[in-house]
Formats: sequence, structure tokens, C-alpha cells
Amino acid sequence: MKAKGQELAERIAERFCQEKTVDCSPIVGRGFVNQVYSVETRSRKLIVRLNTADRYAEYVKEEWCIRQAAAAGIPGPTVLAIGVEDGYAYMLQSWVKGVNGLDTDYPENVIWRRLGEYARLIHAIPVQGYGGDLENANQGLFDNPPHPGSDGSWQDHIRYNIDSLNDSDPLLARGVITENESRQIKTIFEQLAVQSFQFGLIHGDLSVKNVLVEQGEGAAAGEVTIALLDWGAAEVHPVPHGEVIQLMQTQFQGGMPNHEQLEAFYEGYGLPDEQRADTKKLMLLRAVDTLRWAVDRAPEQFETFAGWVRHSVRMNLDPDTKN
Repeated sequence: MKAKGQELAERIAERFCQEKTVDCSPIVGRGFVNQVYSVETRSRKLIVRLNTADRYAEYVKEEWCIRQAAAAGIPGPTVLAIGVEDGYAYMLQSWVKGVNGLDTDYPENVIWRRLGEYARLIHAIPVQGYGGDLENANQGLFDNPPHPGSDGSWQDHIRYNIDSLNDSDPLLARGVITENESRQIKTIFEQLAVQSFQFGLIHGDLSVKNVLVEQGEGAAAGEVTIALLDWGAAEVHPVPHGEVIQLMQTQFQGGMPNHEQLEAFYEGYGLPDEQRADTKKLMLLRAVDTLRWAVDRAPEQFETFAGWVRHSVRMNLDPDTKN
């Protein structure tokens, strides 16, 4: 018996192509959020992504980001349709030829250098606001779900994290930071509050698992196309810092990208050394804010994010003055 998701994927593809499917297979091991199916009809091959109906807004955001990235010259799939059906949000995409970056024998450092080039193009896409929700696609306006007592703006985001560093802070009670570290972190956040940043679109999940590598054959031998996938984590954030923070977080949690790969990304982007100190401060802000989210919303992830906070503290504070 076919799974409900598979039946729906076939129906969506058949309606779009106006012909019956000849194959529908799940693509597994390449994502943790969506159900993904490769669907073939007699004349076409397509990708169908499914999620719960309440995630439809994310597909609207992804469609917008994919169109903007294509206009900037970044290869990727074409979104053919999005919608909600039978309790699922769906996205129908063109099939992109290539081998997933995790499976290709193409040098990873070269992929990371290309991702640096793509990141620079992405960060130049015109956007407004701050946050991960696409509020108005016509204006490219993003916003951020606010904390209680906050309006969701960048300044209120920083102010919330400054005000939370107080004597009743659960991060103190649970031994994540010391009182002296709390004071120093507050000073760093206060410096960020008066600093000006350029805001831009970030992909939010740059990695080899989110690319397809197509190497040319015959007369096209030597030509390589690297297509970029999965815009679900895209947001407007200070750039280039927001993109690098995500890479530094995944490096801390899983070891990738390694040092050489991260340097290849910097080289592709053309990132000057002087911007990296601000990135470390903003990473501390992101780490502390994410841990506060975990306290209330995902307590099972507390220790993971507490480790990221401690790592960020070590990167920012003088070891002689932390305790």
C-alpha cells in the first residue's frame, strides 16, 4: 500500500504534467523536515516536497528566495507550484541534474569556495526588515516573531538579551555562565546595540548536503555546475556575519566545515579578517538567545545549546577575566 505522502506527490505531479506517473520514490537521508519525492511521468521528472499545512508560509518564503537567487545567477531548481492539499503544504520543483555534495568525488574545498561566491551574491539581494518570516513578498520584507514584551525588531532583540542578563537569569542558576561572565556579555551586547550593521538575506544552511554537483561530459568536460538547494532557514540578518555564524555553529556541533573548508568559503566570499571579530560577538548573541529559546521551548536541547554558549564565551572573553 502506498503511503499517503506518496499518493499525494503523484497526484500533484500528474495534475501539473497532465499525464500519469511511471515512478514515485522517496528521497531519504537528505533532510530532517520535509518529505521529499522524486516523481517521473512519461515525459518529465519532478521533485515534490511535503510538510504539514502550517508550514506553507515557509514554502512561500522558499519560492521567493529561489526566484531571487536565480535572478542573481545562482543555479537551483525552479518552483513550479506551491499549495496546501489534504492537510499538507507542498512544493513542486523542477528536477535538477547532479550528484548530492555528500556523494560526489568533486573536491569539497572547491564546493565551499563556490558557496562563498554564492553567499556574496545572496547578501546583495534587496530585502527589508529583520528575521526569518517573509511578511511581504512584493517588498521583500522580513520580520521576526517577537519575544513577549518585544516588537521583534533588531534593537529589541538585543535589548531583550541585555535585560535577561540579571540576577535571576536561569543561565546563572544552571551554571552555564558565571556572574562575571554575565557582566562581560552584557557589555558586549551593549556595544552591539549601538553598532551599525548591514542587513541582507542569508541562506542559513549552506553545506555540501544542500548542493547538487553536475560535472560536464564529452565536449563539456571540465565544466561544473553547483546548484544550491533548501532555503527553509533563510532569513534577513546582519551580513556577512549571519551566514558565517551558521557555519561556525555547525562546525562546533558536527566538525563541518573544517578549518580548510571555512577558509575556502572566506576566500570565495572575499571576507576581510577585520569583520570576523564582530562575527564572534554576534555569534555569542545568537547562542545566548537560542539557549533562552530552548529553556522554554525545547528543554531536551538545553545541554546542546549550553555547550554552544560556553564555546562562544571562550571565543569572546579574556580567559583571565571570565571567572
